[in-house]
Amino acid sequence: MFSSGYDLGALSAEVFAEEAERLVAHPFAAALEALDDCPVPTLAALAGHTIGGGLELALACDLRVAADGIRLGMPPAKLGLVYSHTGLRRFIEAVGVPRTRELFLLGRNIDARTAAAWGLVNAVVLPADVEEEALEWTEELAANAPLSVRGNKRVIRELGRAGGDLDPDVERELIELRRACFRSEDLREGVRAFAEKRPARWRGR
Repeated sequence: MFSSGYDLGALSAEVFAEEAERLVAHPFAAALEALDDCPVPTLAALAGHTIGGGLELALACDLRVAADGIRLGMPPAKLGLVYSHTGLRRFIEAVGVPRTRELFLLGRNIDARTAAAWGLVNAVVLPADVEEEALEWTEELAANAPLSVRGNKRVIRELGRAGGDLDPDVERELIELRRACFRSEDLREGVRAFAEKRPARWRGR
């Protein structure tokens, strides 16, 4: 398993029903928020089945590499659970309303290749290659301009959170973020390196 979600077998039905918010929802929401707020890109290497809360955890990462043959799914309909609106929004943003309905109303698991076609994962590789592929992706991320990667992640995050028009204060911040990039040493270095066909030497400023 990458993650099977909540360990429901460890909780009695009575305890789960009475204390689900304190035992499960709040700590899980805090973990997802930490991933959302992480300024650098995150990548999930899905080497095994990814179910329930584990799938939302993977979706909270910026990129996902999955092993061929794994299954991904959301079982709330099989448990009598109404999922959080914030979690459902994350799925709608990733795969749209029709696919979100299919996941949550039918409660079926799908295979990795279907997940890739839907946009739940970015790539599907042989199980033995998941770790190597994930490391290659992270090395490629780390080789890119840090100001650009962090800045673009933030813009994507704010646009996703807004769902419509940006808050004027946030929009001003994003405009200034773009203006600042034009004044950065890294932009000048990136342009020179591209012209000279050599790796850039980033300074993060």
